[in-house]
Amino acid sequence: MNEVVQYQNEEKYALITLQNGKVNAISHEVIDGLNAALNNAEQERKIVILTGQPGIFSAGFDLKTMTKGADSAKELVTKGSELSLRMLSFPMPIIIACSGHAIAKGAFMLLYADYRIGVAGNFKIGLNEVMIGMTMHHAGIEVARARLAPIFFERSVNNSEIYTPKGAVAAGFLDVIVSEKELLPTAIQTALLFTKLNAKAHAATKLRLRTPYINKIRAAIDLDLKSEIAINS
Repeated sequence: MNEVVQYQNEEKYALITLQNGKVNAISHEVIDGLNAALNNAEQERKIVILTGQPGIFSAGFDLKTMTKGADSAKELVTKGSELSLRMLSFPMPIIIACSGHAIAKGAFMLLYADYRIGVAGNFKIGLNEVMIGMTMHHAGIEVARARLAPIFFERSVNNSEIYTPKGAVAAGFLDVIVSEKELLPTAIQTALLFTKLNAKAHAATKLRLRTPYINKIRAAIDLDLKSEIAINS
């Protein structure tokens, strides 16, 4: 872990908290910290609760890195796509306590988890890449195709439709909404419910269920490596 990702080891679960500035940008340091935290949770066989700061889960990739140049953007996007494979195939359940806004990569993170709890309020959730001039990468399209409700797939990816927490449930970004004070207690209660699952059966079934689209995401990452990251002004 590092300063931007905090890891708290509890008896039945591990709490991972993103703390990278006011927008919780997904940077190289954040992804490195998340991978280190996931390594710990996997070694300790702990259910994961991933959360952000009050009012913000994450507003997406670090813009300084993304606008530095095509190679810099491709490196970070690829690293983020590889994180999707890690989280989608993680042997223990991953619960996200979405503490507020979740935009772009922040919204994609919701699609990597097993259960997503949102907080009620005037928050925005969705994929704004096309809105800000980024041609959606192939891996992102495959993740969205696999995890979003079909009727919302193209609206979310191609139209940059942004949702309220209630709309995000319908679209497939969230599973349930609670009040701010109930967010972490609900996540903990959900983690305790997940302890009743047979861990080996959960891990094996998750892989069996997700392997078809994990393979498509992996192929899309290879395609992205051969493509330019297009960011248009």
